[in-house]
Amino acid sequence: QVQLVESGGGLVEAGGSLRLSCAASGRTFYTMAWFRQAPGKERKFVAHITWSGSSTYYADSVQGRFTISRDNAKNTVYLQMNSLKPEDTAVYYCNTLPIQSNNWGQGTQVTVSS
Repeated sequence: QVQLVESGGGLVEAGGSLRLSCAASGRTFYTMAWFRQAPGKERKFVAHITWSGSSTYYADSVQGRFTISRDNAKNTVYLQMNSLKPEDTAVYYCNTLPIQSNNWGQGTQVTVSS
């Protein structure tokens, strides 16, 4: 089990940017992913990155606007979010892939105003 702590969320106007961080309690030799859950909706995949960082994949809804990266020396995964839209409003979570249910943290709230 890995403990994950998300941070970096906040309130931003449409078109703005935020950078989220996911700090792991130890080394994560895993593919890591970001997910988000909007009010009243299911949690959905956003992006993932392999352990080496050589491969990334994005949901269609964020392709071209979000960038996932990682710093294995710091045991941290990042999500750079640009050109934010009101529909990006959600609580953002990170986890390993495959998902381990015990890894879910508190998430970080991102609110995009129109």
